[in-house]
Amino acid sequence: MLSRIAESLFWIGRYIERADGTARILDVHLQLLLEDPWIDEDSACRSLLSVMGSVAPETGGLTRADVLQQLAVDRTQPASIAYSLSAARENARRAREIVSTELWECLNTTSARMPRRLPSDKVHDFFGWVRERSALAVGVVDSATSRDDAWQFFTLGRSIERADMTARLLATRSLTEASGPSWTTILRSCGAYEAYLRTYRGVPSARNAAEFLLLDRLFPRSIVFAIARAEECIQAVEPRTDRMGVSGNAQRLLGQIRSELEYTPVADVLADLPRYMDSVQRATMETSEAVRERFFPTHAEPSWIGENS
Repeated sequence: MLSRIAESLFWIGRYIERADGTARILDVHLQLLLEDPWIDEDSACRSLLSVMGSVAPETGGLTRADVLQQLAVDRTQPASIAYSLSAARENARRAREIVSTELWECLNTTSARMPRRLPSDKVHDFFGWVRERSALAVGVVDSATSRDDAWQFFTLGRSIERADMTARLLATRSLTEASGPSWTTILRSCGAYEAYLRTYRGVPSARNAAEFLLLDRLFPRSIVFAIARAEECIQAVEPRTDRMGVSGNAQRLLGQIRSELEYTPVADVLADLPRYMDSVQRATMETSEAVRERFFPTHAEPSWIGENS
């Protein structure tokens, strides 16, 4: 496969997952700002922008509307939903000879229908629409794409981004412990609440909820599941030939962070959750760079503010 095509598929997967993850995080936290009058809106908004890798203005108070504009509908802001959906569509155009008609039409329609402003009473509906359109795009790929290199690069991008976005969501739990989202809210935002109840059969506790979203090998949105899937994709596009250790830098980075999470007691991770989630985000950023150097050496790296946080 041409590196140009592989790179476009990789970034389609990342951008679709980024739009979905951003919608989930914003839906949770902007709703909290509405429901809790004791939250300092300016500090909460600045913390949220920081977690999402977006730069907040140094002066002036930030409001819920400012965050919504910057992270949802601003087409010039690389961390926004609108930018991600537009970029996914542009990458699909570049790989049009590989991308199926159904996926192209899905991404094209989604980008065209992306609103430029959001009425305050339509915000929740908008986030639901983004999640549905992202799920539709992924479903089209999963249901009608051969498990060849095209699917592997698409899934590799999705998996790396999913690990990053789950880490960001978990990091928001520690921003403001007194008024931050509950573990139940975080599980619901990941679509994990029912799966959690079937696994633990009880009210979510901090330890069990964190363990589920970090380490569960069967739940698709857990960090360990996403990292393991990314490792499988890398092995599929570049089978190992070395007899000793791992020579590929991307696979080594993923294996290191997965092992650190799996072999560190959950209580220790919870005690220093921001640091561990920052390590996951750094590992995904470095893995993305390693994948680019190995498989897409002739193309410039796409701008991606969120990766530098």
